[in-house]
Amino acid sequence: MAHYAFLDENNFVTEVITGIDETELIEGLDTETWYGNFRGQVCKRTSYNNNIRKQYAGIGYKYDEVADVFISSSIYPSWTLDSNHDWQPPTPMPTEGMWRWNEETLSWIEV
Repeated sequence: MAHYAFLDENNFVTEVITGIDETELIEGLDTETWYGNFRGQVCKRTSYNNNIRKQYAGIGYKYDEVADVFISSSIYPSWTLDSNHDWQPPTPMPTEGMWRWNEETLSWIEV
C-alpha cells in the first residue's frame, strides 16, 4: 500500500489517496504515471514516514519540482523557507522556557 498526491496546475495538492504499492505496475506503467493519466492530473507518491519528498503531503501543500519535496503552508506570513524547506521565524525561538510566536509584534512571547 502506498499514498499518492494529486496536483493542480500550480502544483498544489488537491487530494491524497491510498493506492497500490509503488513497486507494482499497472498496465505496464509505474503507479504515479498510471494514476496521473487516469485522473488527468500530475500524481506524486508521498510517505507517512517522510521517507520521500520531505513530508507527507496534505491538501493545500505545494509540490516543489526542483527540490522534489512537499511544502506545507506557512503558519505565519512573516516566516520564510530555509534551504531545507522548513519554515523559520524572523528571529530564532529562545532555547530555554516555553514560547509562542506573536505575529503582530514579530517576537516570541514566553508562555
